[in-house]
Amino acid sequence: MSQPNPHAQSVLTLASAMLRTALVPALVTVALGAVVATVLVGVDGLLGALTGGAVAFGSSLLTLFLMRWSAGFPVAMVMAVALGGFAVKMIVLLGVMAALRGVDALHPLSLALTFLATVLVWAAAEAVAFRRTKLPTVIVDGD
Repeated sequence: MSQPNPHAQSVLTLASAMLRTALVPALVTVALGAVVATVLVGVDGLLGALTGGAVAFGSSLLTLFLMRWSAGFPVAMVMAVALGGFAVKMIVLLGVMAALRGVDALHPLSLALTFLATVLVWAAAEAVAFRRTKLPTVIVDGD
């Protein structure tokens, strides 16, 4: 019988806390971005803001997915997945945003500002979740 992996449990606990903490503020940010963009720009602003929010949500949820997927890996591998995932995510986001720039139905500034605001709110909420979650940051091996 194998012993439970305390590192994996810590990563899974943190990923759950991050999702719980970030979900509502990020949804509120997208809703506010959509309302402001609709009032200032119209339907194109609404579509741009909703698209920017959706891309930001996808990006942020991908991070949590990678945390859950790699939780059981050795610690060094988890760090490699985090770094590699970040790099790949930035390249994909660049491509997605560049592709969306040419869509006439999307107001580019509404898309960009809602995306940026949502990512920043999500990141801040993840930091809050990390501070609130009582997890050891150093796990000493019993051997």
